Amino acid sequence: MWRHTRHGDKYVTVIIDLTPVRDGTGPARLLDMVKGRSKSAFKTWLAGRDDPWRTRVQVVAMDGFTGFKTAASEELPSAACVMDPFHVVRLAGEGLEKCRQRIQQATLGHRGRRGDPLYQARRTLHTGEALLTDRQRERLTVLFTADEHAEVEATWGAYQRIITAYRDPEPRHGKTPHAIGHRQPARWRPRRADRGPQARSDPGPPCRGRPGLLRPPGHQQRTHRGGSTAAWNTCAAPPSGSATSPTTSPAAS
Repeated sequence: MWRHTRHGDKYVTVIIDLTPVRDGTGPARLLDMVKGRSKSAFKTWLAGRDDPWRTRVQVVAMDGFTGFKTAASEELPSAACVMDPFHVVRLAGEGLEKCRQRIQQATLGHRGRRGDPLYQARRTLHTGEALLTDRQRERLTVLFTADEHAEVEATWGAYQRIITAYRDPEPRHGKTPHAIGHRQPARWRPRRADRGPQARSDPGPPCRGRPGLLRPPGHQQRTHRGGSTAAWNTCAAPPSGSATSPTTSPAAS
């Protein structure tokens, strides 16, 4: 949470209990607010919990901040550290946007301008495939016809598969990076056989420095669109009794 102060730490870490949400018995509960956004802040709070509480924690969902992951690994060694769906999709969206900007510079030699195909499609590229209108589908069909946009098409395909994996009604289909990388959704455009090696759309193995891409329960999933302002969450979910979510977000208090 962002604090507008001239002095001191501008962030606080918010710890939330998600067990009632998971069990369908009520809303999430605020457990604590810890000053700062660091490994020591989260680690100190976890160290203050009793052993029975910590042994019940199964999953810790967080953003890509390695400090939270290290603290959880040291204090909750039996818990799985994962990245929450919001930040997984956000990272994929950032990768898609960087790819679009790079190809824009490589093909036209300048930043996006009104009338440039890639610039015109910048928002459409971040729209879920199932939500595309006929006009948007036509725009992407024309965009991907150009061979110089093959890398954008490949990155867009990986981005869409990640979203599809999280929206799958069967949780086991989205639990591993391999499932995300190899589950090919139905495409509304014809396949092209003349793509070169640069068109490879398999995202490959995840970065070792990131938490795993374990699919959380359905109540923790949200509809995402790249480029939006993100709240940074860290959630620890015990099998019963209590589920915890330390949250650090730049939301104005």
